[in-house]
Amino acid sequence: MSSMWTGERVRLRGIEPEDWAEFRRFDDDTEVQRDADMVHLPRSDAASLQWAEEQSLHKAENDHFQLAIEAIETDTLVGALSTNGTSQRAGRFSYGIAIGREYHRHGYASDAVKILLRYMFLERRYHKAEAGVYGYNEASIALHEHLGFQHEGRLREHEFLGGAYQDMVLMGITAEEFAELHMRK
Repeated sequence: MSSMWTGERVRLRGIEPEDWAEFRRFDDDTEVQRDADMVHLPRSDAASLQWAEEQSLHKAENDHFQLAIEAIETDTLVGALSTNGTSQRAGRFSYGIAIGREYHRHGYASDAVKILLRYMFLERRYHKAEAGVYGYNEASIALHEHLGFQHEGRLREHEFLGGAYQDMVLMGITAEEFAELHMRK
């Protein structure tokens, strides 16, 4: 049996309560959290566990969901991704992805995004995916370019992070562009 949620390197799965400690560890890395636009106050173990328990029971609404990214080879939690800004009427959605620093440059993000795009384009009938990437995050910009995303604009000094205003690079890919690049037979 094969699962559409499994790629070459990762599988996407629901967040489990026992994932709390690994997510807490990811939360302690400020740079990773900044890139994910989620710097927040430190959480206690109890609050981290409560968050994971709530996520494990959360039901997707309007195609908004958050999933864990697990490395197939080691069954290790390596990050998470979520959808947001969904518009079924317009046929577009946005997403965010965060990978733990020690798991960067292993192909996990690329594989996870491909799985997500296949689902959203082929099963949910969306037409376009959009991503906002901080201008300083050259690795994420390169990842999206590699996946076939096009530069669609730049919002200057759009977000305040790390003591400075940061540009937001807007990138997008259509279902047709994705199919041409990643679904050849």
